[in-house]
Amino acid sequence: MENDTPQYLGKVFHISYCIILISFNNFQKFKNMKNKILASFAALLMVFTACQKSDFESSYADPSKISATTVEKQFTGFLNSNKDWVLPAYTNYFVVLRITLNRYNQAVGWANSSRQYVPGAGAVNDRWNNFYTFLAQFRELEKVNASLSADDQAARRIYMLAATIYFYDHSQRVVDLHGDIPWSAAGKLSTNGGDYENSYAKYDGAEAIYTKMLDDLKAFSDELNSMTINAAILSGFKTQDIINRGDITLWKRYCNSLRLRMLTRVSGSSAFQSRANSEIATILADPTKYPIVTKNAENIQINVYDIAANGLNANGFRTGLEDWNGNIAGKAMIDHMKKGADPRLRAIFEPGTKDTAKTYLGLDPLLTENTQVTAIADGKLSIYNRSTLTRNQYFPGVVINAAEVSFILAEYYTKAGKDADAKTAYENGIKQSIEFYYNVRALSNDNTAGALTPRTAAEETAYIGSADVNWATNTDKIKLIATQKWLHFNVVQAYDSWAEIRRLDLPKFDFQVDNTDPQTLPPVRWLYPASEGIYNADNYNTVKGKDNLTTRIFWDAK
Repeated sequence: MENDTPQYLGKVFHISYCIILISFNNFQKFKNMKNKILASFAALLMVFTACQKSDFESSYADPSKISATTVEKQFTGFLNSNKDWVLPAYTNYFVVLRITLNRYNQAVGWANSSRQYVPGAGAVNDRWNNFYTFLAQFRELEKVNASLSADDQAARRIYMLAATIYFYDHSQRVVDLHGDIPWSAAGKLSTNGGDYENSYAKYDGAEAIYTKMLDDLKAFSDELNSMTINAAILSGFKTQDIINRGDITLWKRYCNSLRLRMLTRVSGSSAFQSRANSEIATILADPTKYPIVTKNAENIQINVYDIAANGLNANGFRTGLEDWNGNIAGKAMIDHMKKGADPRLRAIFEPGTKDTAKTYLGLDPLLTENTQVTAIADGKLSIYNRSTLTRNQYFPGVVINAAEVSFILAEYYTKAGKDADAKTAYENGIKQSIEFYYNVRALSNDNTAGALTPRTAAEETAYIGSADVNWATNTDKIKLIATQKWLHFNVVQAYDSWAEIRRLDLPKFDFQVDNTDPQTLPPVRWLYPASEGIYNADNYNTVKGKDNLTTRIFWDAK
C-alpha cells in the first residue's frame, strides 16, 4: 500500500472475515481511489459488478439500512453472494482453478512452468475473500433473525436451517483447503457495531469445525423431519430458495448427503472413525427418516432457467475454462476413458480442432515445457466439450449429485465387508455419472462441438464390465471407486476432487518434478493470504507454524 494512503483503509477493507457487503452507492464513493487499492480488493468488489443495482436492492441487506431488511431477503442475498462459486464463473475457473486444482487433480493438461505447484496469491486471495464475504452475509442473516420475536423466529426456522446447511457445505471446502480458519467469531463486524478492534477473529481448529458442523447437521436432519411450516412462509421460501426451490425433501436429502460426504472425509481420522461408521450406518438404515440423493432427479444444484433474467447462468464458464488453454485434456483421463470405451468420453471431451482422425489425445505432464507448448499450438489435443460444458449457458451449479453419493456408499460398503452392496453402489455411480453428462448436454443451447451421438445400453454395459475387471481385494476396489469419482468430478467438482485425491492418495499421478522451487510437487494444503499476517497478526501467529504447503489437513493422515 502506498505511503500516502490512510492506514485505516487497510483495516476497513482487509478484515476479510468481517466484511459486510458495501452498498452500490457506497461503492461509487470509493471508485476514485488509487488503482492499487482497487486491485487489491477486486475479489470483494467482484460481487457488485456482476449485477444491476436493482438486484442488490431486492436481494441484499444494505448495511446503512440494515433495519429495513428481512430474513427472506437476506437469505437470498446470502445464497446469491456465493453463486459464482457454484455456477461455473470466470473468477473461480480462470483466476483460481486454472492454475491450481485443475492441474493438481490432473483434470486438465498444461504446459509445465517454474513454481507451478505453489498456489498463486491472486487465486488464494480471491477464494479466501469470497468465502468471508459469504460468511459475513450469513452473520447478517443471523443478526436479522435474532432481531425477530421468538414466534417469528420459529415461523422462519426453515430459512436458518437451510442457510446453515449451505454455509457448512462451503465452510468444509475452505477448511479442506487451509485447515484451521477464522470461523466461529468471524464476520461479526456489523454484529459488533462496527468495532474493528473487537472483530478480528480467532482461528478455529479444523477438527473442531468439523465436529461442530457434524453435530449440528445431525440435529438438523431430525428437526427437518419434525417441523411444521406455515403455508405462507413455505410459499415465500419457495420464491427465495435458489438451491432447492423450496422443496423440503430435497433439503433433507442435501443435509444427509452432506453428512455422508463429511463423515467419509474424516473417516480415516482416529478421532472420527467410530463416529463416521456409526452415523453412516444410521443414515443408511432408515432412508425414510434420513433420505439422501439417490438419483439425478434429486441432485442438489442451482438450475438455470433463464440466462438473462436474474444472473443465474453459466455464462462465465466459457472464458473461465477456455481462455489461455485452460480446457486442454490431460493424458491420464483421456487414456483411461479410451481404454474402456467410456461413453462419457464424447460427452465430456471433443477431439482437437486439427485432430482429423478423431483419436482423442491428452497432454502428457512429463514432457518438456517446449514440447507441451508445441503440442497445444498444433491443435491436435482434445479439449473439454464446449457444447456440453463451457458454452452450455444452462450448465447447472453442482452442489451434491447422485453419482458422488453412490461412490461414497461404495467405499463405505467395501470397508464394511458388504461386497454385493459395494459393487451395486459402484456400478450405480458409473451409470448416474454417464446419465448426468448426457443430461446436461441435452440442456445446452450450443452446438459448437456438433451433435452428440446418443449413448446405448450396450456400450454402457460393456464399459461397466470393463470397469469391474479388477474388482478383487478391498485395495483394488477402493482404487476403482477413487478413479471413477475422479472421472466424474473432472473440472466440474474440482474442490471435492482435490480433497478426495489427498484423502485416499488415489488415483496415483505422475508429475514433472519442479526443481526450480522447494515445492517440487503439488501441495497438500494452501497457504493463508499474506494479508492475514499483516492485519490479523495476533490470531494468525497461533497458526503460523502450520502455514506451509506440506502440513496435511487432519483427515489426510498419510
